[in-house]
Amino acid sequence: MTRVTVNTHPQHGTPTQAVLASSNSGKLAELQAMLHGLDMDILPQSRFAVPEVAETGLSFVENALIKARHCAEHTGLPAIADDSGLVVDALHGAPGIYSARYAGAGATDEQNVRKLLNDINGVPQAQRGARFYCVLVFLRHARDPMPVISEGAWEGYILDAPAGSGGFGYDPVFFVPDQGCSAAQLAAPVKNRISHRGQALARLTALLGIQA
Repeated sequence: MTRVTVNTHPQHGTPTQAVLASSNSGKLAELQAMLHGLDMDILPQSRFAVPEVAETGLSFVENALIKARHCAEHTGLPAIADDSGLVVDALHGAPGIYSARYAGAGATDEQNVRKLLNDINGVPQAQRGARFYCVLVFLRHARDPMPVISEGAWEGYILDAPAGSGGFGYDPVFFVPDQGCSAAQLAAPVKNRISHRGQALARLTALLGIQA
């Protein structure tokens, strides 16, 4: 596996601080939990008053790059950006990159879930296949021409009704077959290990040579 050189603290060789380019509290909590104990200091972009940026890309990769460059430009620090969402087969890939605003700008998780269930109402279980997809981008600086990119996908299907109170977003209606429950019913450490975001982060830290 090819590892990527990142700037390090001269005293002990660990990576410098990086800013997480996200204002989504659920994503922030998951990524901070998954990075706990690793030799990289992750800071929320709210600490630097980074303004929101329009996600004008047409793919998860494009939007992650937009957010990472914007964050690095405003903070002067390396940045990690996440762009992720739910891809539903019966909806031809929707809500996809629009997952956070599927029911409209400023929609709540509950409103997005309600719209999703309405849109696939009556679709038989065999045709309710879906996956969570995540792209993570690491930039050393805002003009970094060689971003480090990783991805992860988590297969499942959409339930008829929400189940569970954990997680966030579409977790209550995303059934995980090998766990026999919804993503919202999983213990946080289990979800963080097997989810799309957990897979993408494991690949990213491996590429960066970051260890516990």
